[in-house]
Amino acid sequence: MKVPVRTSDMNDARGLKTVFRSLNYRNYRLFFSGQSISLIGTWIQRIAMAWLVYRLTDSAFLLGVFGFAGQIPTFLLSPFAGVFTDRVNRYHLLVITQVLAMVQASILAILVFVGTIDVWHILLLSIVLGCINAIDIPVRQSFVVEMIENKNDLGNAIALNSSMVNGARLIGPSIAGVLIASMGEGICFLLNAISYLFVIASLLLMNVKIAKRVNHNPNVMKELKEGFSYTFGFAPIRSIILLLGLISLMGMPYAVLMPIFSKEILQGGSHTFGFLMGASGIGALTGALYLASRKSVLGLERIIPFAAGFFGLGLVIFSLSRLFLLSLILMIFIGLAMMLQMASSNTILQTIVEDDKRGRVMSFYSMAFVGSAPLGSLLAGSLASIWGAPTALMIGGLICISGALVFANKLTALRKLIHPIYVQLGIIPEVATGIQTVSEFSVPPEK
Repeated sequence: MKVPVRTSDMNDARGLKTVFRSLNYRNYRLFFSGQSISLIGTWIQRIAMAWLVYRLTDSAFLLGVFGFAGQIPTFLLSPFAGVFTDRVNRYHLLVITQVLAMVQASILAILVFVGTIDVWHILLLSIVLGCINAIDIPVRQSFVVEMIENKNDLGNAIALNSSMVNGARLIGPSIAGVLIASMGEGICFLLNAISYLFVIASLLLMNVKIAKRVNHNPNVMKELKEGFSYTFGFAPIRSIILLLGLISLMGMPYAVLMPIFSKEILQGGSHTFGFLMGASGIGALTGALYLASRKSVLGLERIIPFAAGFFGLGLVIFSLSRLFLLSLILMIFIGLAMMLQMASSNTILQTIVEDDKRGRVMSFYSMAFVGSAPLGSLLAGSLASIWGAPTALMIGGLICISGALVFANKLTALRKLIHPIYVQLGIIPEVATGIQTVSEFSVPPEK
């Protein structure tokens, strides 16, 4: 007897196929699998470093200082890294950054295991990793585009990339909390070093076409100026990056303050810290999967201010919470809103930007998203040491809400500027000579 296939099952299968369609590309599939493992290690190390700093110093201000030291290189070096990314082969550069990051994690592990780790060691190695990330972030963002042959799937690949990061964000902190409590921070750094072997192996297994890049202008400063003018001369790109920078400056440092909330406000320990960061990862992963399920970039511009405002509101309410369960639930919504705003911004930028300037634009993106965070970490740590962590977090949340309202007020004008690009790309059907031409996501002519 033949068992009928339920329509709901068929719809579920088609839905999953849509969500994970970028995995049909071999290079992206390898990248996704290797990075998924490596990023878990990255989050384990991130949590362990924050906890180690707080354990050694018991200082909210120094938590901010170390957050600043680890991310300020991205703010200072990213524009130059973007020029470099547009000039050289992104594949080779990505392999190099992964090897260097593995060496950094190995040194951390050795120092902890031999018992000679000191505050200045962590500070120096944080700066080293920040320099590596200043190059790694724009090159990794730009390389995603090169792995996707059909640009229709670009938005899906970016969303899956975000889901990969936040799947690790979910798993990593939980593992770190258990490992720190049972075995100490050293094992966390060792596992991160080992995890880089997987991403390096996945990169080496790829079949990548080595394209020669032509340097149209040998002057680095002129190329940097060209990238700056292109990025901040077009209102949609400028507005997206400025809002992202504001959120990163005033909102993202909530992670720096989490050890204080875990230990002093919620009366917990490393497990509490891990669960809170893991809850944020659940929300972020949910947001990324939602974006991956979307078939078009259309409408993402409306999500950006809504998500930014919701993120700020979540921070304000979290700052007032003294209940672990409520704080845990709020962290889910904070992670969700953060991901929707960040990944929507990334997808729109990658869609409308010209390929020969992609590295430079994404360097300003990483400068806003990651580079602003160190200043925010330093500011949050300073405010927390003066007025307390709850007040510092509330101030950041209120400013995020204000930025979202300003962006929302400009949204109609920004959408009008983006519209011709979407028409050129075929994302919006063009009406010509009375006939509606539906050429979805057609490739535009080279400029």
